[in-house]
Amino acid sequence: MPKENPIRVALVDDQLLVRSGFRMLINSQTDLEVVAEASNGREAIASPALAGADVILMDVRMPEMNGIEATEYLLRKQAKEAPGPKVIVLTTFDLDEYALSAIQAGASGFLLKDAPPEELLESIRTVYRGDAVIAPSTTRRLLDHVAPMLRRSTLPGSAHVKAVESLTPREREVFGLIANGKSNPEIAAELFLSEATVKTHVGHILAKLNARDRVQAVVIAYETGIVTP
Repeated sequence: MPKENPIRVALVDDQLLVRSGFRMLINSQTDLEVVAEASNGREAIASPALAGADVILMDVRMPEMNGIEATEYLLRKQAKEAPGPKVIVLTTFDLDEYALSAIQAGASGFLLKDAPPEELLESIRTVYRGDAVIAPSTTRRLLDHVAPMLRRSTLPGSAHVKAVESLTPREREVFGLIANGKSNPEIAAELFLSEATVKTHVGHILAKLNARDRVQAVVIAYETGIVTP
């Protein structure tokens, strides 16, 4: 029986066994469906079916064209033809600086290949909704690891520093909580605000920071020293 309006998922990984495992897991869900596969970045960017997916699971380390370059290309193309797929980067170890480069290239987060199945499935749904940071503990470990490097590369008068300075006191408060991995309901409870008000603040913060999503906002928080390990 065909699925009704499933979230369309694409898989990009050079290991056939990995793709087969993910395909079986994803297709076992009533709301998810694998619509395209590719074995490297070059194949991925040439595939119309892949460009039509809602969420792409992208391996970072592949022959011919890696996941960072493929993510950059797909999201640059998407900027001209919005909306396009969201990208979750897959890596085998959680302190992989490639994963950070992929997030800076526009991926919506990253996930370990050996993450529990329910975490992988929930991540696809979360990214599709445009919500929170993926695997907060994993993302936090990576960002803590590279934070000194991020801060060193940020000049005092940079665009990100100026953007953070332009936030109102309340926006800065909300930004700090986003950077600590809090969801909108958690921020609302902590600041005694309605979820609708928090959502409005988050929208203003992302616009001022020129950040595509919460993941990029968290990276900016580390770059500018709003959050320190």
